Amino acid sequence: MKLYHLVLKDILRRKKRVLYAALGIVIAAMTVVGILTIATAGQAKIYSQLEKYGANLNVVPAISNVDMRLGDLSMGALMVGENYIPEAKLPEIRQIADGEIRKALGIKDDVDIATIAPKLYVNTKVKGTSLLVVGVEPKEERKIKTWWKIQEGKYLEERDQALLGAQTAQLLKLNIGDKISFNGSDATVTGILEETGSSDDYQIFVPMQTLQTAFNKEGVVSSVDIRALCNACPVEIIADSINQNITGVRALAVKQVAETEMGMMDKMNKFMLALAGITLVIGAFGVVNTMMTSVHERIKDIGIMRAVGASRRQIIKAFIYEAVIIGIVGGIFGYLAGTLVAYGVGPLVFEGTAINYVPQYLPLSLLLAIFVAVVSTAYPAFRATTVKVSDSFRSL
Repeated sequence: MKLYHLVLKDILRRKKRVLYAALGIVIAAMTVVGILTIATAGQAKIYSQLEKYGANLNVVPAISNVDMRLGDLSMGALMVGENYIPEAKLPEIRQIADGEIRKALGIKDDVDIATIAPKLYVNTKVKGTSLLVVGVEPKEERKIKTWWKIQEGKYLEERDQALLGAQTAQLLKLNIGDKISFNGSDATVTGILEETGSSDDYQIFVPMQTLQTAFNKEGVVSSVDIRALCNACPVEIIADSINQNITGVRALAVKQVAETEMGMMDKMNKFMLALAGITLVIGAFGVVNTMMTSVHERIKDIGIMRAVGASRRQIIKAFIYEAVIIGIVGGIFGYLAGTLVAYGVGPLVFEGTAINYVPQYLPLSLLLAIFVAVVSTAYPAFRATTVKVSDSFRSL
């Protein structure tokens, strides 16, 4: 009889004990696969959001807080700096952005490369409700927000038109063709956006000049979005160059924000994987305990094997084969259980994230489970080789 046939028969004879050993491996593999699957989905969401914006930067006024103190007594904080960016600085911003892109990509043409989309934010009341009205350059804004879709009507075309976020239209009960008034200026609702799940849903968008004229903000904007239109564009270099060469503004690459978020996520993943490691150790002890019990239960069998000429190597191989089978069972069921856990827990951790099973984690789960099972079996297998034929006969 082949050695593996003997191992299979023995496993079928002790199904419950083998399943108990496999259960610890299942839980360990489930924890690892679940964490990795959720982390993969979270990273995919962050990267998809980053790709949606493109290689993007945001330029805002350089406002800082100065802590006012009188001796050891704090008198509060004083905000220093302008709340707006002069429109006269927009050509400088474009020159730096386009210049760095040309330098990085070897472009020699003098045409505009980056999309420069300034915005003016004004808090005001419309139909007695306080909300945010945003002045935009319609063509540039549409290039930046490629995910915008018009639910009703059409996009901004004239100075006296307004585009509403989905929630704003419902809140104010406005429809296409309705008039809205803010600070004495009128605009006609020509379009309503589909819901985006962002702050855009609660805002009103009008042409920049319309809002500047209505609130006496000619020549200034609140912020500037820059889309560099290529993933290879040096957004961090552009941001540093703007910060060093243009006073009164602060540029931040959206990639840097995403990297910060990814850094926090990596820390959380490491913590969760550390917990998974503890689970693996607990699962390993379960396998060791089961195998040690198996050695005691099978003293007679081991003695008989030794008596008929089985070598220590063959006895060790018998236990290793059993460990591999436990590892395969634990790895497969651990992968399935981990994927199910990810489907249940993932949307709670990352709201709105679609969880997909990752086939590449099945081999990982199998290798991890087999490795833990084999390593855990090493000591019990060694103990099995020390069983003497005389001891096995005394157990009869």
